Amino acid sequence: MDHNMIQDLAEVLISEEAISHRIRELGAEISRDYLGKELVLAGVLRGASFFMADLARAISIPLIIDFISISSYGPATKASGVVGIRKDLDESIGDRDLLVVEDIVDTGLTLSYLLKIFRARQPSSLQICTLLDRKVRRIIDLPIAYRGFEIPEKFIVGYGLDYHQRYRNLPCIGVLKPEMMTG
Repeated sequence: MDHNMIQDLAEVLISEEAISHRIRELGAEISRDYLGKELVLAGVLRGASFFMADLARAISIPLIIDFISISSYGPATKASGVVGIRKDLDESIGDRDLLVVEDIVDTGLTLSYLLKIFRARQPSSLQICTLLDRKVRRIIDLPIAYRGFEIPEKFIVGYGLDYHQRYRNLPCIGVLKPEMMTG
């Protein structure tokens, strides 16, 4: 890991060890809850890719992995809720159990939009698994079935979360120093 990236953090909010431990717990819960079902994990690119890979390895039952990519329009550090699909799921989710995997649920606007799209495709069940939940900014209430951590209203990076596509590869989740967010 590049030492300079860690120096760009004001604080480490969630350690690599805490993330790993919580993902193992989530994997065990999901494995138990979906035993005997046809589980499809749908990761929201790009941020959820790190979480999705580790979560899939922590799940001990057969599953299908797919991804959806969305574009969000609005300020770079704020969720606008105005989205479009860049890459849709490749797998059919009709009559399958769909678990949407997100890196962070913030306002709920983007995820609410995705859930409407997925519901129209008639999965057997539709649930949400998020690594991070920033409830303090929630506009639309969402039924989150699996939650890694609840976090405060701070701008965070690492473990898939970025600032201008940088810092995703940090193994921890940290608060970026304000002076690092200049452009």
